[in-house]
Amino acid sequence: MKQNDKMMCMLEEQQKRNIRNINKAVSDFQKNFQKPETRREFDLSDPQALKKDRPARLSDNDPRCTVSGLQKFMGEDLNYAQRTKFQKEQLREWSLQQQRDHKNALADKKFLDDLHDKNRIELDRKTMEQQRIEEETRRAVCAATKDFNKSQAAEVAERKKLDKRQKMKDDMDEISSLLQGNLLSENPAQAISSFGTHRVITDRWKGMSQDQLMAIRSFQQQQVLEKLRLKEEERHRDAEWDRQSMQAARAQLILERHQERQNRERRQALDSINAQLSHEQKSKNIYLKEEEYSNCPTSQYFAQFNTTSR
Repeated sequence: MKQNDKMMCMLEEQQKRNIRNINKAVSDFQKNFQKPETRREFDLSDPQALKKDRPARLSDNDPRCTVSGLQKFMGEDLNYAQRTKFQKEQLREWSLQQQRDHKNALADKKFLDDLHDKNRIELDRKTMEQQRIEEETRRAVCAATKDFNKSQAAEVAERKKLDKRQKMKDDMDEISSLLQGNLLSENPAQAISSFGTHRVITDRWKGMSQDQLMAIRSFQQQQVLEKLRLKEEERHRDAEWDRQSMQAARAQLILERHQERQNRERRQALDSINAQLSHEQKSKNIYLKEEEYSNCPTSQYFAQFNTTSR
Protein backbone atom coordinates (compact mmCIF):
# COMPACT_ATOMS: atom_id res chain seq x y z
CA MET A 1 0.00 0.00 0.00
CA LYS A 2 2.89 2.38 0.67
CA GLN A 3 4.28 1.68 -2.79
CA ASN A 4 0.85 2.22 -4.37
CA ASP A 5 0.44 5.52 -2.47
CA LYS A 6 3.88 6.60 -3.65
CA MET A 7 3.01 5.78 -7.27
CA MET A 8 -0.28 7.70 -7.00
CA CYS A 9 1.49 10.73 -5.50
CA MET A 10 4.06 10.67 -8.33
CA LEU A 11 1.28 10.51 -10.92
CA GLU A 12 -0.59 13.38 -9.27
CA GLU A 13 2.58 15.52 -9.16
CA GLN A 14 3.29 14.77 -12.83
CA GLN A 15 -0.30 15.63 -13.75
CA LYS A 16 -0.06 18.93 -11.84
CA ARG A 17 3.23 19.76 -13.60
CA ASN A 18 1.69 19.03 -17.01
CA ILE A 19 -1.33 21.23 -16.25
CA ARG A 20 0.96 23.98 -14.97
CA ASN A 21 3.11 23.77 -18.13
CA ILE A 22 0.02 23.91 -20.36
CA ASN A 23 -1.32 26.95 -18.49
CA LYS A 24 2.08 28.62 -18.72
CA ALA A 25 2.26 27.91 -22.46
CA VAL A 26 -1.24 29.38 -22.94
CA SER A 27 -0.28 32.46 -20.91
CA ASP A 28 2.97 32.92 -22.89
CA PHE A 29 1.10 32.50 -26.16
CA GLN A 30 -1.47 35.11 -25.16
CA LYS A 31 1.29 37.42 -23.99
CA ASN A 32 3.41 37.09 -27.17
CA PHE A 33 0.87 36.49 -29.96
CA GLN A 34 -2.42 37.89 -28.62
CA LYS A 35 -1.42 41.39 -27.60
CA PRO A 36 -4.06 44.11 -27.63
CA GLU A 37 -2.27 45.79 -30.55
CA THR A 38 -2.75 42.67 -32.72
CA ARG A 39 -6.50 42.45 -32.27
CA ARG A 40 -8.68 43.22 -35.21
CA GLU A 41 -10.89 45.58 -33.23
CA PHE A 42 -8.00 47.47 -31.64
CA ASP A 43 -8.23 50.31 -34.14
CA LEU A 44 -11.78 50.96 -32.91
CA SER A 45 -10.75 51.37 -29.27
CA ASP A 46 -7.16 52.64 -29.60
CA PRO A 47 -6.73 55.52 -27.07
CA GLN A 48 -3.86 56.93 -29.20
CA ALA A 49 -5.80 56.82 -32.45
CA LEU A 50 -6.15 60.60 -32.76
CA LYS A 51 -2.47 61.17 -31.97
CA LYS A 52 -1.36 58.58 -34.53
CA ASP A 53 -3.74 59.74 -37.25
CA ARG A 54 -2.43 62.23 -39.81
CA PRO A 55 -4.44 65.39 -40.42
CA ALA A 56 -6.56 65.66 -43.50
CA ARG A 57 -4.27 68.37 -44.89
CA LEU A 58 -0.64 69.01 -44.09
CA SER A 59 0.02 71.95 -46.39
CA ASP A 60 -1.09 73.52 -49.63
CA ASN A 61 1.26 71.21 -51.55
CA ASP A 62 -0.07 68.08 -49.93
CA PRO A 63 -0.21 65.46 -52.70
CA ARG A 64 -3.30 63.98 -51.10
CA CYS A 65 -5.31 67.00 -52.08
CA THR A 66 -7.19 66.71 -55.35
CA VAL A 67 -7.21 69.27 -58.20
CA SER A 68 -10.51 70.63 -57.03
CA GLY A 69 -9.12 71.18 -53.55
CA LEU A 70 -11.56 68.88 -51.74
CA GLN A 71 -10.05 66.84 -48.94
CA LYS A 72 -12.24 63.79 -48.81
CA PHE A 73 -15.78 62.89 -49.71
CA MET A 74 -18.12 61.24 -47.28
CA GLY A 75 -18.48 57.51 -47.70
CA GLU A 76 -15.12 56.95 -49.44
CA ASP A 77 -12.93 54.03 -48.32
CA LEU A 78 -9.64 54.20 -50.18
CA ASN A 79 -7.90 51.47 -48.13
CA TYR A 80 -10.73 48.92 -48.34
CA ALA A 81 -8.88 46.44 -50.56
CA GLN A 82 -5.64 46.57 -48.55
CA ARG A 83 -7.46 46.35 -45.22
CA THR A 84 -9.61 43.45 -46.44
CA LYS A 85 -6.52 41.59 -47.66
CA PHE A 86 -4.73 42.19 -44.34
CA GLN A 87 -7.77 41.04 -42.35
CA LYS A 88 -8.08 37.85 -44.41
CA GLU A 89 -4.38 37.10 -43.96
CA GLN A 90 -4.59 37.72 -40.23
CA LEU A 91 -7.71 35.57 -39.94
CA ARG A 92 -5.92 32.81 -41.84
CA GLU A 93 -2.92 33.00 -39.47
CA TRP A 94 -5.22 32.84 -36.45
CA SER A 95 -7.04 29.84 -37.86
CA LEU A 96 -3.77 27.99 -38.55
CA GLN A 97 -2.50 28.82 -35.07
CA GLN A 98 -5.70 27.51 -33.48
CA GLN A 99 -5.41 24.31 -35.53
CA ARG A 100 -1.83 23.84 -34.37
CA ASP A 101 -2.83 24.49 -30.75
CA HIS A 102 -5.69 22.02 -31.07
CA LYS A 103 -3.36 19.35 -32.49
CA ASN A 104 -0.82 19.97 -29.73
CA ALA A 105 -3.53 19.72 -27.07
CA LEU A 106 -4.78 16.44 -28.56
CA ALA A 107 -1.21 15.11 -28.67
CA ASP A 108 -0.63 16.10 -25.02
CA LYS A 109 -3.93 14.48 -24.00
CA LYS A 110 -3.04 11.26 -25.84
CA PHE A 111 0.42 11.23 -24.22
CA LEU A 112 -1.08 11.70 -20.74
CA ASP A 113 -3.67 8.98 -21.35
CA ASP A 114 -1.01 6.55 -22.58
CA LEU A 115 1.20 7.35 -19.60
CA HIS A 116 -1.74 6.84 -17.22
CA ASP A 117 -2.61 3.49 -18.82
CA LYS A 118 1.00 2.31 -18.67
CA ASN A 119 1.33 3.29 -15.02
CA ARG A 120 -1.94 1.57 -14.16
CA ILE A 121 -0.91 -1.63 -15.98
CA GLU A 122 2.48 -1.60 -14.23
CA LEU A 123 0.81 -1.04 -10.87
CA ASP A 124 -1.61 -3.93 -11.47
CA ARG A 125 1.25 -6.19 -12.54
CA LYS A 126 3.25 -5.42 -9.41
CA THR A 127 0.18 -6.00 -7.23
CA MET A 128 -0.50 -9.38 -8.84
CA GLU A 129 3.18 -10.35 -8.50
CA GLN A 130 3.15 -9.46 -4.82
CA GLN A 131 -0.03 -11.45 -4.27
CA ARG A 132 1.49 -14.44 -6.07
CA ILE A 133 4.63 -14.27 -3.89
CA GLU A 134 2.53 -14.06 -0.72
CA GLU A 135 0.42 -17.03 -1.85
CA GLU A 136 3.52 -19.13 -2.59
CA THR A 137 5.06 -18.22 0.77
CA ARG A 138 1.87 -19.13 2.61
CA ARG A 139 1.64 -22.46 0.80
CA ALA A 140 5.28 -23.24 1.61
CA VAL A 141 4.70 -22.47 5.31
CA CYS A 142 1.57 -24.64 5.38
CA ALA A 143 3.40 -27.52 3.66
CA ALA A 144 6.33 -27.28 6.10
CA THR A 145 3.95 -27.20 9.07
CA LYS A 146 2.04 -30.21 7.74
CA ASP A 147 5.24 -32.21 7.22
CA PHE A 148 6.47 -31.34 10.70
CA ASN A 149 3.16 -32.40 12.26
CA LYS A 150 3.23 -35.69 10.32
CA SER A 151 6.78 -36.41 11.48
CA GLN A 152 5.87 -35.60 15.08
CA ALA A 153 2.78 -37.83 14.92
CA ALA A 154 4.80 -40.69 13.40
CA GLU A 155 7.47 -40.30 16.09
CA VAL A 156 4.88 -40.35 18.91
CA ALA A 157 3.16 -43.41 17.41
CA GLU A 158 6.48 -45.26 17.09
CA ARG A 159 7.45 -44.38 20.66
CA LYS A 160 4.09 -45.62 21.95
CA LYS A 161 4.47 -48.82 20.00
CA LEU A 162 7.94 -49.46 21.44
CA ASP A 163 6.77 -48.67 24.98
CA LYS A 164 3.82 -51.03 24.65
CA ARG A 165 6.03 -53.80 23.30
CA GLN A 166 8.57 -53.30 26.12
CA LYS A 167 5.80 -53.27 28.72
CA MET A 168 4.30 -56.50 27.39
CA LYS A 169 7.72 -58.11 27.43
CA ASP A 170 8.37 -56.98 30.98
CA ASP A 171 4.95 -58.24 32.09
CA MET A 172 5.51 -61.62 30.45
CA ASP A 173 8.94 -61.90 32.05
CA GLU A 174 7.49 -61.03 35.42
CA ILE A 175 4.62 -63.52 35.07
CA SER A 176 7.01 -66.25 33.91
CA SER A 177 9.33 -65.54 36.83
CA LEU A 178 6.49 -65.72 39.30
CA LEU A 179 5.08 -68.96 37.87
CA GLN A 180 8.41 -70.73 37.64
CA GLY A 181 9.85 -69.50 40.95
CA ASN A 182 9.84 -71.21 44.34
CA LEU A 183 7.53 -68.66 45.88
CA LEU A 184 4.37 -70.13 44.31
CA SER A 185 5.27 -73.79 44.69
CA GLU A 186 6.31 -74.03 48.38
CA ASN A 187 4.36 -73.74 51.69
CA PRO A 188 5.25 -70.54 53.40
CA ALA A 189 4.03 -71.69 56.88
CA GLN A 190 7.24 -73.58 57.63
CA ALA A 191 9.21 -70.42 57.63
CA ILE A 192 7.20 -68.73 60.42
CA SER A 193 9.47 -67.79 63.37
CA SER A 194 8.66 -68.43 67.05
CA PHE A 195 9.26 -64.79 67.81
CA GLY A 196 6.16 -63.73 65.87
CA THR A 197 4.32 -64.07 62.66
CA HIS A 198 6.02 -61.00 61.34
CA ARG A 199 9.33 -62.86 61.38
CA VAL A 200 10.46 -65.80 59.21
CA ILE A 201 13.27 -68.27 59.25
CA THR A 202 15.35 -67.32 56.32
CA ASP A 203 16.70 -70.77 55.52
CA ARG A 204 13.20 -72.29 55.57
CA TRP A 205 11.13 -69.60 54.02
CA LYS A 206 9.76 -70.76 50.70
CA GLY A 207 7.11 -68.27 49.87
CA MET A 208 4.39 -66.01 51.12
CA SER A 209 0.98 -66.82 52.48
CA GLN A 210 -2.30 -66.49 50.67
CA ASP A 211 -3.09 -63.25 52.53
CA GLN A 212 0.22 -61.81 51.49
CA LEU A 213 -0.39 -62.98 47.96
CA MET A 214 -3.87 -61.50 48.00
CA ALA A 215 -2.42 -58.22 49.26
CA ILE A 216 0.18 -58.30 46.49
CA ARG A 217 -2.47 -59.12 43.90
CA SER A 218 -4.65 -56.36 45.26
CA PHE A 219 -1.76 -53.96 45.01
CA GLN A 220 -1.00 -55.22 41.51
CA GLN A 221 -4.66 -54.78 40.64
CA GLN A 222 -4.41 -51.22 41.86
CA GLN A 223 -1.31 -50.76 39.76
CA VAL A 224 -3.15 -52.14 36.74
CA LEU A 225 -6.04 -49.79 37.38
CA GLU A 226 -3.58 -46.92 37.81
CA LYS A 227 -1.92 -47.84 34.53
CA LEU A 228 -5.30 -48.00 32.83
CA ARG A 229 -6.11 -44.61 34.25
CA LEU A 230 -2.80 -43.24 33.00
CA LYS A 231 -3.49 -44.74 29.57
CA GLU A 232 -6.94 -43.15 29.55
CA GLU A 233 -5.43 -39.79 30.46
CA GLU A 234 -2.81 -40.21 27.75
CA ARG A 235 -5.57 -41.06 25.25
CA HIS A 236 -7.46 -37.94 26.33
CA ARG A 237 -4.28 -35.88 25.90
CA ASP A 238 -3.78 -37.31 22.42
CA ALA A 239 -7.40 -36.55 21.54
CA GLU A 240 -6.98 -33.00 22.88
CA TRP A 241 -3.78 -32.61 20.84
CA ASP A 242 -5.59 -33.78 17.70
CA ARG A 243 -8.47 -31.39 18.41
CA GLN A 244 -6.07 -28.47 18.88
CA SER A 245 -4.33 -29.40 15.62
CA MET A 246 -7.68 -29.40 13.80
CA GLN A 247 -8.56 -26.03 15.35
CA ALA A 248 -5.18 -24.61 14.31
CA ALA A 249 -5.71 -25.85 10.73
CA ARG A 250 -9.24 -24.39 10.69
CA ALA A 251 -7.95 -21.05 12.04
CA GLN A 252 -5.25 -21.03 9.35
CA LEU A 253 -7.90 -21.64 6.69
CA ILE A 254 -10.11 -18.83 8.08
CA LEU A 255 -7.08 -16.49 8.12
CA GLU A 256 -6.31 -17.31 4.48
CA ARG A 257 -9.90 -16.60 3.46
CA HIS A 258 -9.84 -13.33 5.39
CA GLN A 259 -6.61 -12.28 3.65
CA GLU A 260 -8.09 -13.16 0.25
CA ARG A 261 -11.17 -11.08 1.02
CA GLN A 262 -8.99 -8.14 2.10
CA ASN A 263 -6.99 -8.46 -1.15
CA ARG A 264 -10.22 -8.36 -3.17
CA GLU A 265 -11.44 -5.30 -1.26
CA ARG A 266 -8.05 -3.59 -1.75
CA ARG A 267 -8.19 -4.36 -5.47
CA GLN A 268 -11.74 -2.95 -5.74
CA ALA A 269 -10.72 0.22 -3.86
CA LEU A 270 -7.72 0.64 -6.19
CA ASP A 271 -9.94 0.24 -9.28
CA SER A 272 -12.37 2.83 -7.87
CA ILE A 273 -9.53 5.32 -7.26
CA ASN A 274 -8.19 4.77 -10.80
CA ALA A 275 -11.64 5.32 -12.30
CA GLN A 276 -12.08 8.52 -10.30
CA LEU A 277 -8.68 9.81 -11.42
CA SER A 278 -9.52 9.01 -15.05
CA HIS A 279 -12.83 10.89 -14.73
CA GLU A 280 -11.07 13.92 -13.21
CA GLN A 281 -8.45 13.85 -16.00
CA LYS A 282 -11.15 13.84 -18.68
CA SER A 283 -13.02 16.70 -16.96
CA LYS A 284 -9.85 18.81 -16.81
CA ASN A 285 -9.08 18.15 -20.49
CA ILE A 286 -12.61 19.24 -21.49
CA TYR A 287 -12.18 22.42 -19.45
CA LEU A 288 -8.84 23.19 -21.15
CA LYS A 289 -10.38 22.59 -24.55
CA GLU A 290 -13.20 25.04 -23.79
CA GLU A 291 -10.67 27.63 -22.62
CA GLU A 292 -8.77 27.40 -25.92
CA TYR A 293 -11.82 28.55 -27.92
CA SER A 294 -12.90 31.32 -25.56
CA ASN A 295 -11.21 34.08 -27.71
CA CYS A 296 -12.74 33.15 -31.11
CA PRO A 297 -14.31 35.95 -33.25
CA THR A 298 -18.05 36.25 -32.86
CA SER A 299 -20.84 37.41 -35.15
CA GLN A 300 -21.03 40.75 -33.32
CA TYR A 301 -17.46 41.49 -34.27
CA PHE A 302 -18.15 41.00 -38.02
CA ALA A 303 -21.35 43.03 -37.70
CA GLN A 304 -19.36 46.02 -36.40
CA PHE A 305 -17.03 45.93 -39.42
CA ASN A 306 -19.94 45.74 -41.86
CA THR A 307 -21.55 48.79 -40.23
CA THR A 308 -18.26 50.71 -40.41
CA SER A 309 -17.73 49.89 -44.10
CA ARG A 310 -21.24 51.09 -44.94
